[in-house]
Amino acid sequence: MIRLVIAEDHQALIDGIKSFLEYEEDISLIGEANDGEFLVDLVRKKQPDVVITDIRMPKCDGICATKTIKKEYPNTKVIAFSMFDQNEAIDQMKKAGADGYIMKNSSLKKVLEAIRIVAKNGTYFDDAITTIDSTSKEEILLSSREKEILRLIGDGKSSQEIADQLFIGKSTVDTHRKNILKKINLHGKTDLIRFAVERKYDF
Repeated sequence: MIRLVIAEDHQALIDGIKSFLEYEEDISLIGEANDGEFLVDLVRKKQPDVVITDIRMPKCDGICATKTIKKEYPNTKVIAFSMFDQNEAIDQMKKAGADGYIMKNSSLKKVLEAIRIVAKNGTYFDDAITTIDSTSKEEILLSSREKEILRLIGDGKSSQEIADQLFIGKSTVDTHRKNILKKINLHGKTDLIRFAVERKYDF
C-alpha cells in the first residue's frame, strides 16, 4: 500500500485527486495540507511513502518543504505539482530532492502513474514540461540585485519590507523598481507585481 500525502493551497484540487484515488486499492491518502509548514509537520507525524506538493504555498513554499522532508526522511518520495513549467522552478525542485514534477493541467491518470513510479524508486517528469531558453531577456538584462528584488516583489513584499530584508534604503529599492520597469518595458506598479508573481521561478 502506497501511503500518500497531498499539499496544495487550493482545496478543490485536493478534493479532485482524492475522489480519483478513492477506488485505487494500492494507494491510501493519509493526509492533506494547505501550506508548507503544515505539510512538514504532517510528514513528521505520518511518514508517508509519497508526497505531492504544490510549489507556491503560504508560510513555506514547496521547495523549502521538500528540502526539509528529504533531509529528514530521504526515503519519502516527493512529486512537485505545479502550474510552472519554467526550467528554474524544475531545477530548484530537483535540487531540493524532488523525485517527480507534474503540471497541474495534466490528466489525473498521469498523477496516478507518477505516484506509482516514484513509489518504486523511479522518477517522473511530466512530458508536458517545455524547455525554455536559459538566456531569456530578463536573465540577460537584470542584475542579480534586481532579480532578488523581483523575487521578493513576487512574494508580495512592499518596498519597505524589501529594504528591511536586504538592509538597504527604501529609496534604493524604489530606484531598482523603476529600473526593472524600464528594462522589461512594463508600466506601473500593478504590471510589475503581476509580472513578478507570474514569473517568480523564471529568473
